[in-house]
Amino acid sequence: MPEIKRIMMNVKPITGFSKLNKRDKLDLVASYFEDTDNAIKELQTYWHADKQKQQLFDEFSENTISNFFFPYGVAPNMIINGRRYIVPMVIEESSVIAAASSSAKFWSDRGGFHAKIISTDKIGQVHFIWKGQPDLLKAHMPRIKERLMHKSKYITERMEKRGGGIKDIELIDMTYELENYYQLKATFETVNSMGANFINSCLEEFATQLKNYLNEDDEFVNGDKDCSIIMAILSNYTPSCLVEVYVECDIEDLRNGDHDLEPEEFAWKFEKAAQIAQIDTYRATTHNKGIFNGIDAVALATGNDFRAIEACGHTYAARSGKYRSLTKATIKNGKFKYTLRIPLALGTVGGLTSLHPLAKRSLELLGNPSAEELMMIVAATGLANNFGALKSLTTKGIQQGHMKMHLFNILNQHNATQEEKKLATEFFKDKVVSFQLVSEFIQDIRKSL
Repeated sequence: MPEIKRIMMNVKPITGFSKLNKRDKLDLVASYFEDTDNAIKELQTYWHADKQKQQLFDEFSENTISNFFFPYGVAPNMIINGRRYIVPMVIEESSVIAAASSSAKFWSDRGGFHAKIISTDKIGQVHFIWKGQPDLLKAHMPRIKERLMHKSKYITERMEKRGGGIKDIELIDMTYELENYYQLKATFETVNSMGANFINSCLEEFATQLKNYLNEDDEFVNGDKDCSIIMAILSNYTPSCLVEVYVECDIEDLRNGDHDLEPEEFAWKFEKAAQIAQIDTYRATTHNKGIFNGIDAVALATGNDFRAIEACGHTYAARSGKYRSLTKATIKNGKFKYTLRIPLALGTVGGLTSLHPLAKRSLELLGNPSAEELMMIVAATGLANNFGALKSLTTKGIQQGHMKMHLFNILNQHNATQEEKKLATEFFKDKVVSFQLVSEFIQDIRKSL
């Protein structure tokens, strides 16, 4: 076992780490590397030269010792509802932005992407145990709801002025799943903010006011003693915050110079591939991952929570009881149509969208969209990535294009010079790329020098 690993296994617990200043944290962490001084220098090279910006980045998270860079790229020519966008994308995976850009260009000559918002509701819950009379609690629910709405006005006032707020509160009886378990399920409209802090503040007030109501009403003889609040928290599953996007054209218009298939055969194979992703969970998982390649990249670029977005999307994909594709392909009356319907809870104000300099630039690049417009942009990018992947899979295969994009990653692992990269790019222009072949090529040209 390497020395460093043996040392780390026997290390004593670290106490008071969060109270150290940044440099002391860095020094302590770097002491676990064999080349401590080099580790410190390397981590420091990723600090922002602007001290004010670096302090901002440090305060986004906890125990920060450096920054971790991802590529920031763009997919141009994305036409959505007749408007042309340059879409910012933050992602490290080779070929993702290339696939989005290729699909955007392909569909720009065929009507572009068509998108619509179906609904924008978000959900929050107060989970509690009620050991009292179920019918009594249910009978009081209209008055409880009125109190919760009234007592949370100090939280909702500003949101209501922007057109949002609390839409409804209902009592959900879950005792058939867990003894004495109930929910207050609330529906919210948060307009241009993702709304997590707003929703959670409302829910915590609901929990307090529910207990207060039970104490103050004489019909509840035990007051709040029969009620135990378990937690009050928003749900990242937002099936009613829904967007739909599709592309459509005559089958003949699917003719494309980068493959040899006739349009009818391509449409047929594409439809079958989409149907397979509907019925086979193994394929559906990879299929949907291709959608999130695009969605996550735009979410990151705009300062949105891609983890919440993915959790919601995957839950939605399994809403039937079986995990399925999020897309649907149809061939009807000589037309090809490919559709994505997905829940997306996004924000364009608040959180990192307002604080991260590049997130603000990303939104500016998109024309400072509303949350609804951003939902359509993000969904269209997800469909673009998925279409590009499925087009490659059903024609020339995905590895040819993917490995061409991966070529530079392999060359960088060999510390290739610019001249070596130029020679390798030319050599592999019409050849299969693999790690072994690239390694052999680099060794051969270095021997010849």
